[in-house]
This record gives sequence, C-alpha cells and structure tokens, in this order.
Amino acid sequence: MLNDREGVIKYRLDHQYQALPADTDLRAINAWRNIMYRLGLIGRIAGKYDGLGFGNISSRRVPGENGFLVSATQTGDLPQLGPEHYAWVMAASPQQNRLQSLGPAQPSSEALTHAVIYQLLPRVQAVIHVHCPEIWHNTANLQLAHTAAQVPYGTAEMADAVATLLRNSGSVDHGIFAMLGHLDGVVAYGGSLQQAAELLIARLAMALALEQNRPGR
Repeated sequence: MLNDREGVIKYRLDHQYQALPADTDLRAINAWRNIMYRLGLIGRIAGKYDGLGFGNISSRRVPGENGFLVSATQTGDLPQLGPEHYAWVMAASPQQNRLQSLGPAQPSSEALTHAVIYQLLPRVQAVIHVHCPEIWHNTANLQLAHTAAQVPYGTAEMADAVATLLRNSGSVDHGIFAMLGHLDGVVAYGGSLQQAAELLIARLAMALALEQNRPGR
C-alpha cells in the first residue's frame, strides 16, 4: 500500500520472519547507529515527522554482493537496537519497486534507496539515512547533490532519482546527498560505516558554521 505518511513502507515487500543468522555481528553497525542517535540525526522528535521515529543505517552483508543488513522500520526512536531490530535485504528490484528480505522485523522504509546505492556502487559498504534540518536547509550553500523536491521518499521514483544522481556524481565509494522531497532527509554512503558517518558529521559542522554567519546572528 502506498502512503505519504512518514515512515510507511511504500515498496512491495516479500519478507520472511525469522531470526537473523547466528553469526550476524551487530557491534560496528550498532556503535555508529548509537552515535547518530546521540547526535539527534536518528531518533524521534515530538511534533515532527508525524511523531514517528526517523533515520536508518545499513551495511553490506558480504563485500561484492548486494545483500545488506539494515535497521528495521520504525526503530529510530529506540536508544539501543538488538538483533530483533534488524533485517537482511537479500534482493531488490528498484525498477519494479520490490524488495526481498528476512529477519525478525521488516526493513526500513528507505531500504530501496539503500539497495540502489549498493547495486550501483560495489565499493560502498555502508549507507546512513538521517534527518538533519541544518544540512537539509543548507543544501545549496553546501553545494550538495540532491534529489528533486517532487520526488517522494521510499518509492521507485526516488530510487530512479538516486540512481541518476549517483551516475552523475563521479564518486565510486563515498558521498552525501539531500532528499528535497523528504523533509530534512540526508543520505551518506561510504567504504565503511565510519566514512559514511564522518561525511555526515563534517557536513553538519559546515552547516552550523554557515548558520552562525547569517545576518542578525
């Protein structure tokens, strides 16, 4: 079911409910997710985004393969995540708006965007989607790549827009872009979770510096 409400899965999902593989290692992804939560880039803010949690994080399952581990839908408000809060995305077809996954919970509503990044950029190992008004409102000043304002999140249209953006970026393993059709939505990707997170933190610092230089401040 397609819906414009924040946090709603819009792609067609084939999900198998089962435990994650016993050898799934969540230490690194949880560590960086906790940092994003403490910075307020993942979380929940009363009165914003329909009152729902926001933000998600993923890492490629095996280098060279397109499968990836991603935080589950509507886990942004949780301070800590456990194995029950993740899903494996096994296959994705952005053109058909379809995703196949397994795990104790369904993948993030932005998993289709994560999938297209992994498919197009084999050297990327991690993707982080956050809500950051400081970066988002300074998209032009920061000269950030961005998807158009009329493109809604979590859809095949967004996947197409991200694919076009990536093909034009010239980067093969890291980058950051804003989703102008998704209030405060920003996505960073990198060759590691650390690299993706550092891209976000660096742009946040630049955005905060720009805001301090505004007239009247």
